[in-house]
Amino acid sequence: MRATVMYGPGDVRVENRPEPTIKQPTDAIVRVVRACICGSDLHPYHSMTPDSAGQTMGHEFIGVVEEVGSEVQKVTKGDFVISPFAWADNTCPICRDGFQTACPHGGFFSAAQAEYVRVPQADGTLVVTEATDDEATLKSLLTLSDVYLTGYHAAFMAKVQPGQTVTVVGDGAVGLSAVLAAKTMGAERIILMGRHTDRTDLGRRYGATDVVAERGKTGIAQVRELTGGEGSHVVLEAVGHRPAYDQSVAVVRAGGVISRVGVPQYDEAPVGFASLFGATSLSPAARRPSGPIWNRPSPRCSTARSTRAWSSTGCCRSTRPPRATG
Repeated sequence: MRATVMYGPGDVRVENRPEPTIKQPTDAIVRVVRACICGSDLHPYHSMTPDSAGQTMGHEFIGVVEEVGSEVQKVTKGDFVISPFAWADNTCPICRDGFQTACPHGGFFSAAQAEYVRVPQADGTLVVTEATDDEATLKSLLTLSDVYLTGYHAAFMAKVQPGQTVTVVGDGAVGLSAVLAAKTMGAERIILMGRHTDRTDLGRRYGATDVVAERGKTGIAQVRELTGGEGSHVVLEAVGHRPAYDQSVAVVRAGGVISRVGVPQYDEAPVGFASLFGATSLSPAARRPSGPIWNRPSPRCSTARSTRAWSSTGCCRSTRPPRATG
């Protein structure tokens, strides 16, 4: 089968790779109908250490079930399915608490930009929906594999309320989805921090009331000015780089919430006295959602619900994610 393989920065190839097979009785094989590139794929595209063996790519896909293992009961051959970016059994105590991305029997997809994908824990992972060949509908369904639900999840975990001011850091697909979600939840003012005009124009269509293209101290000052010096009730961080984290801490108001869904590309960040008790206070952090238990319906998408992941008040609490596998 054809599959996307990355060998180093900017070196992406489409190659023939062996088709996946059933390895466990809880597996399914899905023929991919649509897949896409995630913003997180751009990190290795720019900075990956060259690898002569190459690394398969992709974790967002929809498709048709071609084969199921002997213990799979909820999906059958021929079903049209949406897959989240991680698999989980959806029955263990961790999953039942809404932490599917930390399932002890789960993991993350990393080979979905291909013609076929093996899906472990198929019953707990795949979501069956009505089959379609309408291109616009296929594109919409594909957003439910990651980007829209991640943006919605950021706003949901931050508990965006009507009348609040929300700043969204990042104008990629997740950031724009967060704008749409914040608008849906009733935010009165939505400040989009991004510098790509074609994207920020779309952000305005989705509900952004203001756009701040500047970064660093200048961008922070503009957000502060727009909010009367107080900062935003909620900041939704959808980038993952350290400057976006620092920017988020600097523009949230005292007692506000930072909801982070950008995949962190750094290991350390300050969570000291100033961030917790200073003029800007760091509150919940949000882990990205996954799994078919989407427990809060999105008004803009009848087939999607957002999965509660993790949060804390007054500090950042982390959990170790399952190891990514191919």
